[in-house]
Amino acid sequence: MTHSSRPLIHALVVFVAVFTWAAMAPAQQRDPSSIKNRLEGDDSNDDGKVTLDEFSGPDRLFQRLDRDGDGEIVIKEVVTTMSARRPANNRNAAANAPRGVIIKRDVIFGKGGGRDLKMHIVLPEKKSDEPLPAYVWVHGGGWQGGTKEGGVGQVARVVAKGFVGATIEYRLTGEAPFPAQIEDCKCAIRYLRAHAEEYGIDPDRIAVGGSSAGGHLVALLGTSGDVEELEGTGGWQDQSSRVQAVIDLYGPTDFSRFVTTKGFESHNRAGSPESKLLGGGVVIGNDDGIRRVNPITYVDANDPPFLIIHGTKDPTVPANQSQLMHEALEAAEVESKLHLIEGGKHGGKEFGSPKIREMMQTFLTENLQASE
Repeated sequence: MTHSSRPLIHALVVFVAVFTWAAMAPAQQRDPSSIKNRLEGDDSNDDGKVTLDEFSGPDRLFQRLDRDGDGEIVIKEVVTTMSARRPANNRNAAANAPRGVIIKRDVIFGKGGGRDLKMHIVLPEKKSDEPLPAYVWVHGGGWQGGTKEGGVGQVARVVAKGFVGATIEYRLTGEAPFPAQIEDCKCAIRYLRAHAEEYGIDPDRIAVGGSSAGGHLVALLGTSGDVEELEGTGGWQDQSSRVQAVIDLYGPTDFSRFVTTKGFESHNRAGSPESKLLGGGVVIGNDDGIRRVNPITYVDANDPPFLIIHGTKDPTVPANQSQLMHEALEAAEVESKLHLIEGGKHGGKEFGSPKIREMMQTFLTENLQASE
């Protein structure tokens, strides 16, 4: 092999890896949007970045996409770079949606802090004759970052199994502290219930899922039901914000236990994500704030079934948070399944494995079956 041929062979290997990893999409979909969809699906905590632990492709491709070598792929930067290199006449805007689904983007669902709140609604291409259950994704990012974009990949898989999907925004802590975040999530559920007929949704079959901060918010949606103090005034007040099933991926619950767990004491400091959610200051001592944000506070026998998944080696949120949630639900005789991924971290490949995907889909299907 000549020295001059090596760069060409390396480029060919990377090219093949990219499109193999992108599930060999049809020719009309082989553009940056297909790579974007896969990266967003890998972004398990919805922070707009993909680490090597999260990346589902080959390590060599990760190194290629991680242009600055900092151990993270910034999705927006990769897509922008690839789009700039692609001839304009070969771009296909329609390919920005995963195969088999239609996306209604930036649907205004209510008001938060005086501004519009938006969601993407993901519909099956083939319209159903009967109303379908809905699966709503709430993004993570420490309540201070993240967007609704990564949720498209999260719900698209479920939509393909006979659901309507939605991925929502909510006010981050830089804009407003708690309870703004849960108020916005509840408003989104009320909107979908009010517009169920328009989107082909069964209003009695709405499930929610989320990771990290999103896991906390979906757990709170599950346990707080129609708790008036958390409803807010964003719109559709005549509708219920109750949900019928919850998938909580490594979400925080009891901040008092969280920030006193060995190795996690830094979360107690002023300026931590938990501190910002509570409105500032150190966490310990803010007993009322800790109580209000804790999903366990509102647990009762009327809560929907939960599937809770957490990694035993999570360096960001200790696994005891999910264990406490599970124990409280069981004590109230609420159906709850806790699955601990041995050695699992804060998201990563394990959470996108076929076993976990099947577990989540089975949970949704079994708990959102149409009533006879």
